Formats: sequence, structure tokens, C-alpha cells
Amino acid sequence: MNAGFLPLEHLPALQVVVPLLGAVLAALVRRGAIAWMITLAAAWSMPVIAFALLDQVLTSGTISYALGGWAPPVGIEYRIDQANAFMLVLVSIMAALVTTYSLRSVASEIAPERQGWYYSMFLLCLTGLLGMVITGDAFNIFVFMEVSSLATYVLIALGRDRRALISAYQYLVIGTIGATFYVIGVGLLFTMTGTLNLVDIAGRLETVENTRPVIAALGFIGVGIGLKLALFPLHLWLPNAYAFAPSAVTAFIASTATKVAVYLLLRFFFSVFGIPIAFGITQAAPMLLVLAVLGMLVPSLVAIFQTNVKRMLAYSSVAQIGYIMLGIALVSQTGLTGGISHLFNHAIIKGTLFLAIGCMVYSTGITRIEQMAGIGRTMPLTMGAFVVAGLGLIGIPGTAGFVSKWFLIMGAVEQGLWWLVAVIVFSSLLAVIYVGRIIEIAWFREPVATAAAPRKPPVEMLAVTWVLAAATIYFGLDTRITAGVAAQAAELLLAGYR
Repeated sequence: MNAGFLPLEHLPALQVVVPLLGAVLAALVRRGAIAWMITLAAAWSMPVIAFALLDQVLTSGTISYALGGWAPPVGIEYRIDQANAFMLVLVSIMAALVTTYSLRSVASEIAPERQGWYYSMFLLCLTGLLGMVITGDAFNIFVFMEVSSLATYVLIALGRDRRALISAYQYLVIGTIGATFYVIGVGLLFTMTGTLNLVDIAGRLETVENTRPVIAALGFIGVGIGLKLALFPLHLWLPNAYAFAPSAVTAFIASTATKVAVYLLLRFFFSVFGIPIAFGITQAAPMLLVLAVLGMLVPSLVAIFQTNVKRMLAYSSVAQIGYIMLGIALVSQTGLTGGISHLFNHAIIKGTLFLAIGCMVYSTGITRIEQMAGIGRTMPLTMGAFVVAGLGLIGIPGTAGFVSKWFLIMGAVEQGLWWLVAVIVFSSLLAVIYVGRIIEIAWFREPVATAAAPRKPPVEMLAVTWVLAAATIYFGLDTRITAGVAAQAAELLLAGYR
């Protein structure tokens, strides 16, 4: 690392250690308000560290941090480049905003004796997500994956609906299968290369790339991570998990957990295995393209017929993951830029939508769509933010969603795949139907005569929701941060580690 940054040399370790220590303190305190203050301090320190790391990467190049002074590949390495620095910023910002939002939302949805555990598990989940992003060791990814997953199971189970327990158990079973597939793939890679360091694996695969264990490793890792990111049709855990988890939990995992899993898929396919193995020998691109198209269309159709607004948005998330996978399947600079941009943009958009629904749940306790009649008139600020994010989800020009979809369309055009352009447009029209349905019910129908007047959502909940709604517009007009950094990350991934 550059000597000029010597006072900041331990920032990579602090990115993981701070939330981990915060989780321990929150568990010891066990009192909701104090645990929230600890979580708030830890969560808001994360974007500061993440932006400092991103600045170092953009000015001085890739950062390599050896844990315990053991140089890689012998020791565990934290490695930060444009791709994962971008992800660190995204996860950190969303965690900080959701924490700010959480105090009264959590108090209204989780029993007082469990609130301390909620904040502890929240920070533990954040630790795992940041660890998966920052580490350069394949087995260390598995460790952080399990830390994050175990905390997520608890967070989902804290939902007040008893179906939250079943949802958490379903996620536990499927998540365990995914983690098992991943660790089998890593074991095969270790057998063939004798190392767990990602850069070292990439270098040694050149001599064994045509062997069956390597191809099998790619398959196991791809399926394992596919289960984690809810790639269609491996998404069965996601709708119930999003529908019955506490509102703050849904907003957090929807905007971070699946995005980190997508990052891992990008890292392994492009940087570790590289294009010659992942898209040459195995011919994974056509299969990913089919899954991406089905993922864009089928869940969108299912979302139209949902009666629970959280389940509707959950199926929408599966569809949006299809867009991201489409960018990967195109295996081009433009397509990959669109996929990475959509990863960031969808996190902001879906975070806004779920936080807006959280405000509605706090005020009225309803999640069924038909019960939302006229709620736009009684809660105009909340539903106004929902409309802004809904337009971003559709991809209306001037919103962040339009920018990433435009890159995906251009990537398809570059390869002469005009039918794919039609699929992107058609799937966006399906989003018009299910988003438009909510807007029509909320704004243009008369409120239910017997419905009690909703209580006003707290200022901090509305403020955080509108910060993300404003970001949906801002990043639709200024693409230097999102598309600019995404383009650099795409170039880096296409070059691989070799």
C-alpha cells in the first residue's frame, strides 16, 4: 500500500471489525434504544471507511491487506479494487440509512425484549456481507456467508406474523444447500490448485482449466451462489422471507444481501475462473441468458396477481435480478456496465419501496393491496416516495432504473439481439401493470369508510425514505458515480485476475 496512506492502512480490517464489535455490544446491552445507538454509531462509520477505501482505490490502485501480517497466498488477504469498493459503499450506505430508519419501526413490529437481539443480528449480518465483499480468500467468503446467513435467519424470524418462522426455516434449508454447494466447489478448486487465495487460484487454473474437477467447481459455485442471490428458478425462499420479515429487515436484505451474492458470482465467473473457462469451455452465457429472460418475465407476471404488497415487490426483485444476470450473460463492456449499474440502482429503488411500505405498516398495519384504497390521500409523502421509486422500477427516463436498462439495451443491440430489446421493453411494461395497480388503488380510489385515520410516520422514517427516493431521481440524471464506476468495475472484471 502507498506509504502516503500509512495512517489509513488498517481501514480494510476496520470495515469488518467495527460492526462485529458493535454486534457484541448490542447483544450485551439488550435494551432496544441503547442497542440502536450502538448500531447507529457502527453503521454510520461504515460509509466513511468505505468512501475512504474507494478514494484510495481510484487514486492509487488495488489495495492488498494481509491479515495478521501473513502475506498472501499463505495468509488471508483483504483485497479492494474498483468492483468491490463500489459494493462496500453500497452496502454501507444502505445499512446506515436503514439503521436511522429502524428505531420506531422496529419498536412497533418487534417485542421490546427482542429488540436488542435485532440490532445485534443486524450488525452481525452487516459484518458478514462486508466480509464477503472485501475478502480475497475463497474459504473466508464461506465463513462470512454463514455469519450473514445465520443472522438473516434470526432477523426474518423476528417478524410478528407466525409465518415468519416458517419463512426463516425455508430460507435456512435453502441457504444451507447453497452454502454446501459453494463449499464443495471451493474444495474442488483447492484440490486442483492447492490454494484458497482468489488471485492465486486464478493464476494456477491456467494449467488445469480443461479438467473435470474445475468445470464441476464452476457448476457447484454457480448453483450455490445462485441460490443465495435468488436467481430464477432458485428463488423460492425469497417471496415469503420478504413478505413476513419486519419492514426494516426486508428493506435491508432486499437492497444488500442479494446484491452481495451477485457480486460474488461476478467475481468468480470473471476474475477467478475467467472468461475462457466460465464462458468458453462451459458455454455458460447461453444458459445464463435463458435464465435471465425467464427471470425477467415469469416473476413479473406472478407479481401482477399478488394480494400482499410485500410479496408483489419480492417477485419484482426476482425479476430485477434477471436484468442484472442479463448484463452478465452478454459478456461485454456495455452489458456488464448495465448489470452492475442496475445492481446499484435497484438497491436504491427497492430500498425506497420497502421503506415506504414500512412507513405504511407503521401507520396502518396493512400490507394487503385492496386495503390500500385511498391511502395516497391520507399519506401523500409516503406514497409519493413509493410512486417515484415505482417509476424507477419501470425505468422511466429521468430515473436511475432507466440508465441501467438503457445500457442493457445498448449491450443487446451491439450483439444484434433485437429480440432481447423487445424482452426488456415487454418486462418493463409488466412492471407498469403491477406498479400502476398500486398507484391506481392508493391515489384514485375512495378510502374505505370504516378505516381509521392513520397515525403519522415518524420524521426520520419519512426522511430516509425520501433520501432514497431523491437518489432515484439524482442518479437518473447524473450517471458519473453509478455508470462511471460501474464501467471501471466492468473493465476490471473482464480483464480478470490473470
